[in-house]
Amino acid sequence: MRFGGRRESDNVESQSGGGFGFGGGGGGGAAMLLGLVFSRFGIGGVVVVLALMFFFGGNPLGLTGGEQQGAPPAGVESRGTGTCSADPARHFSCQVLASTEDRWSELFRAQGSSYAPPTLVFYPGSGQSGCGAAQSAMGPFYCPSDRRIYLDTSFFDELSRRYGAPGDFAQAYVVAHEVGHHVQTLTGIEERVRRAQDGVSEAQSNAIQVRMELQADCYAGVWAAREQSALEPGDIEEGMRAAASIGDDTLQRAAQGVVVPESFTHGTSAQRQEALMRGYRGGNAQACASYTEGL
Repeated sequence: MRFGGRRESDNVESQSGGGFGFGGGGGGGAAMLLGLVFSRFGIGGVVVVLALMFFFGGNPLGLTGGEQQGAPPAGVESRGTGTCSADPARHFSCQVLASTEDRWSELFRAQGSSYAPPTLVFYPGSGQSGCGAAQSAMGPFYCPSDRRIYLDTSFFDELSRRYGAPGDFAQAYVVAHEVGHHVQTLTGIEERVRRAQDGVSEAQSNAIQVRMELQADCYAGVWAAREQSALEPGDIEEGMRAAASIGDDTLQRAAQGVVVPESFTHGTSAQRQEALMRGYRGGNAQACASYTEGL
């Protein structure tokens, strides 16, 4: 993508790390992490996180052993201390966030409302969120409780090296997807999804979650459609590769050798690709409405 000298977002924070680890003494934070994953994705999500930790070199055995030592809160830097300029990945992420602010403000304004942007929080390895522990093993995520996106930019290296999805647009797609969850919160979709998940089976809850995640992919495509001037040849293909590489079926097959459809929480590779392209071709939020209709 060609953002050149375009602005960085001011809605950015940085945690200094040291929040909750998985190694010796990190059991309390690990428990919080798994509690967050369970509350959002069910036991299937917990299984996948543990499998991914093995796959990426983590040590889930450390969750159950060792002393329970408290970790100090992760520090938060002010925006003026070089949060965005710390490295190229942060700089680009801040530009992407600024772009989503502009594009979604346009879309909201066209509907007679105003857009309140999320805050992007960078954290190295581990930290804290309004939804519990932030751990790089979880990947980037959005917390509706504090309306913040949590990102360890080392995920971009994993996306390139381990998932085979390099490129700046692949990184932008990740940020735009999480912004899509923020849009769902602002428009009341997130609340409707949570109500629909109450009192249903785990498999049914997971299926509803998939619909929510695919809509966020679709919203990422809407954002991309409205940034044509920044797109370069091959960008959309980068996004499609990224969407394919992080489908539930692809991740489960790589991490545990088997695919368990009833535990899917984000959709298959094909579904995620289709959702991204639906938003890109539609160019507006209405193109993504059917994912959560009836909830």
